[in-house]
Amino acid sequence: MSKTTAGILAFSIILFILYAWGVEFYEAIWSFPAQRAVPLMVIALVGTGVYTTFKLGFPQLKYFRHGVNVTRGIYDNPEDEGDLNHFRALTTALSATVGIGNIAGVALALYYGGPGALFWMWVTAFFGTTLKYAECTLSLKYREIHADGKTAGGPMYTIENGMGKNWRWLAVAFAAFAVICSFATGNAIQAFTVSDQIYSEFVKVLGNTHFLTDKFSLWTGFEVSNLQIINGAILSGIVGLVIIGGIQRIGQVTGYLAPIMAVIYVVSAGLIILSNFDKIAESVGLIFTMAFNPPAAVAGTGGGILLTMLWGIKRGLYSNEAGQGSAAIAHSTAKTKYPVREGAVAMLGPFIDTLIICSLTGLVILTTGAWKHTQFYASIAAASPEEYKNALDAGVFQGMELLNSSRLTSFAFREGLSWIFSYGDKIVTLSVLLFAISTAISWSFYGDRSAEYLFGQRAVLPYKWVFLCFVFLGAIAELEAVWAFGDAALGFMTFPNLISIVFLATALKKMTKDYFSEDHQPYSN
Repeated sequence: MSKTTAGILAFSIILFILYAWGVEFYEAIWSFPAQRAVPLMVIALVGTGVYTTFKLGFPQLKYFRHGVNVTRGIYDNPEDEGDLNHFRALTTALSATVGIGNIAGVALALYYGGPGALFWMWVTAFFGTTLKYAECTLSLKYREIHADGKTAGGPMYTIENGMGKNWRWLAVAFAAFAVICSFATGNAIQAFTVSDQIYSEFVKVLGNTHFLTDKFSLWTGFEVSNLQIINGAILSGIVGLVIIGGIQRIGQVTGYLAPIMAVIYVVSAGLIILSNFDKIAESVGLIFTMAFNPPAAVAGTGGGILLTMLWGIKRGLYSNEAGQGSAAIAHSTAKTKYPVREGAVAMLGPFIDTLIICSLTGLVILTTGAWKHTQFYASIAAASPEEYKNALDAGVFQGMELLNSSRLTSFAFREGLSWIFSYGDKIVTLSVLLFAISTAISWSFYGDRSAEYLFGQRAVLPYKWVFLCFVFLGAIAELEAVWAFGDAALGFMTFPNLISIVFLATALKKMTKDYFSEDHQPYSN
């Protein structure tokens, strides 16, 4: 069976299941299969990370310094095959991961899972670093070089070329879910967060009854405002100019602005944490205490430690994409003949993304007290189940509005920077806008590489048009629906990649041993 036929069959099966059983079928991957049982995705992700970490001898500790040296460019040989040097390959992957997951994703984890969720994000990052090393090393090892010298890599090529043709069906499954995931995780969620953030800014000025902000019902249970429709059209236009129109200047501008915005965001977060220095110990204590011993009220509302763990791991995976396989597509373009070398570079991604930036966001929300505006806090502070339910229905608890996603982070920044100026929330708004656009652009690359693998070059342009449709849909959709669809696609995309890592772990161990047994000298002309 050709890849094109297999791809059509895969999408047909996925759509049929979606039609017959709805998104709930796919969400089951993140659900509790039985009382107090651990979700399958948690077992697969953390289990594979732990197994690979011990199998390879903790590469995230042993080879971290080497990864830093490679990223510095001291081993770069311009004559090696590939498209990007090590530093550019890393920044390309980071442009798709640093962003909404660090701002809205952390807030979402704290909103539902509480402070302890941040600990499980750290766990995901630590073991995910090994997964990132494994998937990126393998993707470069088994990539293909086209006649024009361009690279074609990623878990779909790892599976087909590394595991053999008999496993092509698994490669097709990965590519199919990667395309779907690019529409949701790398696209609709970005558009939703930008649109939601802009809408909240306009509501502050115009109120929620203005022509732009007043929401009207399209059908039962779904409301939208004119502003959200306008947001969707503008965002679709900006992304379309880059990925279809070929206007590279906009892409270059966001490529420069996004890192600058990241620096501003990190510095601002650091200032907030330092200004609340006396609350750091208390906040860290909350993280560790509630990671293993959440209040009884939370356990009674469904999950306890498992609920906290689930939200931390879900948002940790979304933030750094470790184990998902998407970043491996970008890292497979690196100019090198040593796959392990690029794997060492890839390990820096989860460290920067989750252990640094996500931690800063979480500590800002905790030290400023903004976390008291969450559903989790309401569940542990409510005097009765009735008070808790009423708070959720009204969106207000003890006189404080419940805030989710980027709006929670915005509130924390506004409160945290109030001693300097009263517009700290605008830093989050600008960060969301720039990060979301750069992430969507990067994910369009991941998606079109997967579409090309399945259907050839002719599929790339139609894919891009569908991608833009999802930019618009994401901007007008509702939070729960967008994140649920994205999480489901992300989970199913992850499984084929994890299977390939386990299958090729012994070969990867040998590659690692052989590489580090050599004496690698800096490149010189």
